[in-house]
Amino acid sequence: MQPKADEIKILLIEDEEFDVLRVRNTVSYYENRIKIVNTVSNGRAALELVKENPDKFDVVIMDYQISGGLKGEELITEIKAVDSFIQIIVITKMTINITDYNFANRLIKAGAFWYCTKYPGNIEEYIYQPTDFILSIFNAFEKKKLEKLKLRSDKKLSQNIVNLLEIKRIIGDSKPIVQLKESIEKYAKSDVSILVNGPSGTGKELVAWNIHLKSNRKYENFVPINCGSIPDELIESELFGYEKGSFTGAQNAKLGLFEQAHHGTLFLDEVAELPLNAQVKLLRVIQEGEIEKIGRTKKVQVDVRIIAATNKDLANEVNTGRFREDLYYRLNVVPIDIVPLRLRGYDIILLFEHFTAYFSQDMGLETPELEEDAKEILLNYRWPGNVRELRNVVQRLVLNCTGRITAKDISNPMILRNHLIVKDETSFENMTFGQVLPYRDVERMFKKKYFEYVRSISSSDSSAAEKLGLAPSNYYRMCKELGLK
Repeated sequence: MQPKADEIKILLIEDEEFDVLRVRNTVSYYENRIKIVNTVSNGRAALELVKENPDKFDVVIMDYQISGGLKGEELITEIKAVDSFIQIIVITKMTINITDYNFANRLIKAGAFWYCTKYPGNIEEYIYQPTDFILSIFNAFEKKKLEKLKLRSDKKLSQNIVNLLEIKRIIGDSKPIVQLKESIEKYAKSDVSILVNGPSGTGKELVAWNIHLKSNRKYENFVPINCGSIPDELIESELFGYEKGSFTGAQNAKLGLFEQAHHGTLFLDEVAELPLNAQVKLLRVIQEGEIEKIGRTKKVQVDVRIIAATNKDLANEVNTGRFREDLYYRLNVVPIDIVPLRLRGYDIILLFEHFTAYFSQDMGLETPELEEDAKEILLNYRWPGNVRELRNVVQRLVLNCTGRITAKDISNPMILRNHLIVKDETSFENMTFGQVLPYRDVERMFKKKYFEYVRSISSSDSSAAEKLGLAPSNYYRMCKELGLK
């Protein structure tokens, strides 16, 4: 006969027959809900029974000083190691002092749910106060159900995270992308603020998503905001919210993005576009961990991890007075640089094939094959719009091509506007305009171009100096000599 779904199955561990009868008598009033499935007289036999019958018992009622060598906290720990969901109620003759906190703490630390004495007052037919004892059994059963429900929820959430990570996967095997992935893994687990630097279309939000999904905040909200897309006068209300009636038209209270991201991650895209007054308030939130809402006198505590991103040289924005220096240092605790797509080599083809498969499946079409001549064009194109442009190109090609994607298909101005193979920036024809120049002049031109290139893939002058193996002062001096400063 199958047990009822809400029936509480008990394992009783007791070596004194008199106390076995008392426990049975206590639970007999709820025999339609509480069933003592097995009774054993020593700890080792009980442990073997739990091991051999997984998920058979909901609650264990055990004598603290049971015979058989395995007893007390050790027995509790062993049972919980076999089945963490089993709830354990301890009965004991050892103490009638209900304020023995050390004893209680030892039991709780071992994994017990509740404990009681066997002989309170002159009650002989029952264990403890019968109503309290019964209530503890029901509560223990509910706790087991909640723990199992939480496990199922956690598994679903974990699977959702796995699925999201697959969707948000960073594609590429080039050295810059390998280094990028290593940085994400390294910094995701901390709560430090991160500044993601890179040209438009390189995937800064994708990087922020990966940091969030690999962090301890992964089950909380990821809230993105494009700081350049919101009018200056609305920035404050968007970030911090407002109370009902705080101004004309505020018919309902509004949660700000900081409150929405509480315990999670707030992604500030194009953070350089924030107006100076909003920068001041953002700095205060980062420093104090609390926000001031419009129409509310009391501050609101928030716990938010901030990831910011920009396609501008934020250090230069500080030097020109368009960005606060103190906020810059608060956001730029850990800088992460993303290089332009043109510098990622064969990643271009890997991304192209990924998007081709994605759009083909999405449109219910056969995935076209990419010809070698077409690959050559893709690898030599400069991709000014970076990954975003590549994605759009693939979408147009999947709509227009069947079976194969040829060089002619890609050369179509409707697909790739500037399809001509671009020569390497450092080619001599480009540098000298076809003339033969003195060695010193060519050396200076090469240095200048190389310094410009390294600076273009660096988040700051100090980062560029580090890549070049120069002290910041020497880097600055050489830039002045080359006319770059």
